[in-house]
Amino acid sequence: MSLSAQTISIVKSTAPVLAQHGEEITQHFYQQMFKENPELLDIFNAANQKTGRQQAALANAVYAYAANIDNLGVLTAAVQRIAHKHASFNILPEHYPIVGKHLLGAVAHVLGDAVTDDVVKAWTEAYGLLADIFIEVEEGIYRENENSQGGWRGTRDFKVVGKVLESELITSFYFEPADGGTVADFIPGQYIGIYLNPQDSENRCIRQYSLSDAPNGKQYRISVKREDNGQISNHLHDTVQVGDTVQLSPPSGDFFLDTRAENPVVLLSGGVGQTPMLSMLNSLIASSSQREIRYVHSAVNGKVHAFGEHVSEIATKHDNVEQVLFYDQPTDTCSGHQFSGLTDLNAVRKQIELPDAHYYFCGPLGYMSMVSDTLKGWGVPAENIHFEVFGPHKEI
Repeated sequence: MSLSAQTISIVKSTAPVLAQHGEEITQHFYQQMFKENPELLDIFNAANQKTGRQQAALANAVYAYAANIDNLGVLTAAVQRIAHKHASFNILPEHYPIVGKHLLGAVAHVLGDAVTDDVVKAWTEAYGLLADIFIEVEEGIYRENENSQGGWRGTRDFKVVGKVLESELITSFYFEPADGGTVADFIPGQYIGIYLNPQDSENRCIRQYSLSDAPNGKQYRISVKREDNGQISNHLHDTVQVGDTVQLSPPSGDFFLDTRAENPVVLLSGGVGQTPMLSMLNSLIASSSQREIRYVHSAVNGKVHAFGEHVSEIATKHDNVEQVLFYDQPTDTCSGHQFSGLTDLNAVRKQIELPDAHYYFCGPLGYMSMVSDTLKGWGVPAENIHFEVFGPHKEI
């Protein structure tokens, strides 16, 4: 399916209006869609709806599509990222007409008389193309998951076989297939989806958590921070126990370590953003990689710093690994950290600015913006900078 020149022209002309009214449109979209299709509340993250992050992410995506409708190739990376997240939620082809109906309805509601018949026709055609693109990409992901050794499509029952307190705030959960089979391999940095039914929720809840260990073919590990107002993180910490059964979707995500490269690797994390970095670090060590590895982590203090001894032991045993720790508010009993106060990458520039290094980072949005700005200021090429945002995507 290709778009007519008239459709491309009309859709592109609406981009400035979408930029101005995007979040108003997406807020109305979600309200109406959930009103008419409450079953979709079992898929969408209610917490992200309350904060507005999901509405903002969708508004940005719709604007990007309109602005680049004549050059969709520049959106390839965004399509892959979104498609992987959709696959984790088990989004199916039958969901797209529902979304299209309410999205176009929201555009008409917010923009009013500015939405002419020609605009409706153009956007209907453009949305149809976009839906077809996602359906095709997502089917490819589902098929690959299903056909891989130990893989599956949709969800699969797993037993909780381990629950380990890593710090005052972070607990690890270990999952093995309930059917006793193997698990699909994954690329370090990817996440799994976990499907839960908390007693205090009227709906099923789906969350994505980064895998926090190297692949082993037998089990998966996630390490979850207890958030003050986090419904699911508190449910996991307080309610889910060893022996319980949960449903998981296969590993997904477009943020991952290039395991075939030989470039130096710099892993930077803030708080629980360390989880995908641990998977990368452990995988590099498991493969006896000789790549230069720098692991820079920031935590409030030693009480909430998880896996500190584990990483220190790796750095001690392997000459190619160096660890740097920043503690924002160290206590009198804290030890092992090199720096106190907020993270200042310029203080460790000599250690981590390595020739042709690739930088991977994850953490709170403010931390990630600081890391991104610093690396760009040093002249690190964009293709060497990789990051993961927990929750709806946001440009850093």
